[in-house]
Amino acid sequence: MRTSLPLVALVLFAAPCQAQPKEAPKAPFRYAMGTAYHILPGTHTDESGYFSLCEGKNGKVYVGTAAYGLNAYLVEFDPKTGKQRVVVDVNQVCGLPTPKTPTYGAQSKIHTRNFVAPSGKIYVGSKQGYRRGKDDTADYPGGYVMAYDPETGKTDNLGMPLKGEGVNDVTADEAAGLAYVVTCEDHHWMVLDLKTKKYREPDPNLRVTPYAQTLIDSKGRAVVLTRDFKLARFDPATSKLAVLELASDGKPVGSADDKLGPACWALTADAKRAYLVRMSDPRLFRLDLAAEGATVPVADLGRLIEGKGFDSRGSLIVGADGKVHALYRVDNDTKFGTGYLHHLVTYDPATKTPTDRGVLGVKNPGWFDFGPGPDGKPKPWTHGFHKLPDGIHTPLHAHMALIQTKDGTFYATVIYPFTLLKLEPKDLK
Repeated sequence: MRTSLPLVALVLFAAPCQAQPKEAPKAPFRYAMGTAYHILPGTHTDESGYFSLCEGKNGKVYVGTAAYGLNAYLVEFDPKTGKQRVVVDVNQVCGLPTPKTPTYGAQSKIHTRNFVAPSGKIYVGSKQGYRRGKDDTADYPGGYVMAYDPETGKTDNLGMPLKGEGVNDVTADEAAGLAYVVTCEDHHWMVLDLKTKKYREPDPNLRVTPYAQTLIDSKGRAVVLTRDFKLARFDPATSKLAVLELASDGKPVGSADDKLGPACWALTADAKRAYLVRMSDPRLFRLDLAAEGATVPVADLGRLIEGKGFDSRGSLIVGADGKVHALYRVDNDTKFGTGYLHHLVTYDPATKTPTDRGVLGVKNPGWFDFGPGPDGKPKPWTHGFHKLPDGIHTPLHAHMALIQTKDGTFYATVIYPFTLLKLEPKDLK
């Protein structure tokens, strides 16, 4: 005679056969996790921007965008609310119509590192984009320099430095009544009189490195790297230009056409020294800008990170904490996923050692909808992040800028989709 098992017995008997949830694989590296924000839609066409990132004296963060063939904008991000708004419309400021059809003749980018002057004004410049098809034969008229005042909400148009050339960098010395501008594509170094709004070149034959940035040293002199990696120094007190050799105690900083990519440098708080990296080189250099003589002493401080396939996109900074910080993309040789990994690296001048703070990761995966578009295909310009085996979104192709705000928070920009990543101190301990 067959008897039936009680229901409880059946449940107990069946339980071991139920599938157990799989534990997520653990990454063989630490993460630097941040909160991601999609930079204001409608202010960029191809989900991208460049080095344009800063903290204003009001504690808000400002990002420049690229609306290719049409316009460019400066966007304000409020860290307290997460809200964003346009504060500079380049076409509006410069009295230009927005093209109905995208064109190479448009002011398509704010590419400059946002320079925050003691007055609180934020200096930026506009630049050309790319030709929008074979029929786009327009000439580019030249870029403009602008100064936005967060206190008044007004933006001054400071004119066009050089016809046909975009603006790649703006650094203001308001005490001297001057601003220094690097143009592109031919990389001229210009001086602007802020009162008369007139531009001049200390040496019309001088050419600087691509994406060069002007620094103001402790003696009020403007310095920039030349194309052949010398130091050009302009003294506004005498209006004299000097070109000095870089004397490294190890590997040279660079030479013309050495294929290591643009240089990125940043001043120390006392403006007596500058730290420098090259885009495709992991080595950190320190330049003694206060030294006397015909040469500038350079210390080769060694590698910031190990690996291969190095890529650091204009992200070197001296932070509010006095330490040197940079982002580096390296090949993912960990066998934990594929592609690339983007690391936040810190160099401490006190201990003379670098520290890998971790691989950039996103806390809030819903910051952007990566689902297909209306046609069922992947949305365009959304290929800049990938998921690792643990499900974490991390940048794939290119970071663009890095800052550290007064409270120790890091902000980085990543393209495709154009993203502002906020990394708070509590997440980096």
